[in-house]
Amino acid sequence: MSIDPIFMERALQLAKNGLGVTAPNPMVGAVIVQGNRIIGEGYTSAYGGPHAEVNAINSVTDKSLLSKSTLYVTLEPCSHYGKTPPCADLIVKHKIPNVVIGTVDPHDKVKGKGVARLKESGCNVTVGILEDACREHHKRFMTFHQKQRPYIILKWAETKDGFMAPLASKRNGKTEPYWISNHYSRQLVHKWRSEEQAILVGTNTVTEDNPKLNVREWFGKSPIRVILDRNLRIQGEYHIFDQKVKTIIFTQIEDTAQWKKGVDYEVVDFSVNLPEQICQVLYKHNITSVLIEGGSQTLTSFISADLWDETRIFNGPNTFEKGLKAPKIMGKNPCFLNIDTDILNIYRND
Repeated sequence: MSIDPIFMERALQLAKNGLGVTAPNPMVGAVIVQGNRIIGEGYTSAYGGPHAEVNAINSVTDKSLLSKSTLYVTLEPCSHYGKTPPCADLIVKHKIPNVVIGTVDPHDKVKGKGVARLKESGCNVTVGILEDACREHHKRFMTFHQKQRPYIILKWAETKDGFMAPLASKRNGKTEPYWISNHYSRQLVHKWRSEEQAILVGTNTVTEDNPKLNVREWFGKSPIRVILDRNLRIQGEYHIFDQKVKTIIFTQIEDTAQWKKGVDYEVVDFSVNLPEQICQVLYKHNITSVLIEGGSQTLTSFISADLWDETRIFNGPNTFEKGLKAPKIMGKNPCFLNIDTDILNIYRND
């Protein structure tokens, strides 16, 4: 029985440490083994810092062992200059004789070139160990480079009778969230926010809930805020204008005199293929993943365009009887989790 999957599993465990901080770079894990013993480990640093292979090599105390070792890495080592030098060249420099790779990098600047560089140097290269697991782990990076759009997660909460918001009369005139899910579910959402590069909502969500769209109930980096505001109806002291987090507003208003300082604006045509245009702009901004939190019209537009990868729906125990109906969606491989009084439904669009 091959021991390669055991060490690749460890590399995947390490790679998860980069979730939420490495984007738009992939969150890679690397393990260096000599004589069936791990002598070095590493994962990708926050964006702009060293890659997993660099950190793993640097962690090895006795560098003479590298020339007799095997490097396990979840994604093909890069072969081009970016913010850091090519990892493939570093592997060659240290004369690591064996490299085991989870999956090939889909980036046009790599895409087999890293493997080729290693083989040309005489390195023994194996590709495809725990490949499905590695591709699943790198799903954001894969989607971004293979589909030229971010990995899209739709999220909402709905009542037992299928509503995601109550009638206005039930809000008592307050501009704040009307909670359907419990505290534990809301804390989980903040964890999700820390894991994705951007969060997106529509105009009504801002004017009715005045959300901060940041990370408060979890430790981590707040995502880029993306707001859809066709006619720039959001005026006043809303949290999205606090300039604490980068904010991008999609609008059809070209008059820059109406644009607020400290906010990025993108002018698009709201009358045709809006989800596709949003994806194109986010791709241009190097955003590899986005969590879409509402409202109903925004969520439905992405569902109708079949532009989504995951849906995460909280079902609360309460009822509204009247209000804003939640979107309808069909997905594959459903997963159901109990979170105290809530049920979390997760679907994939494979």
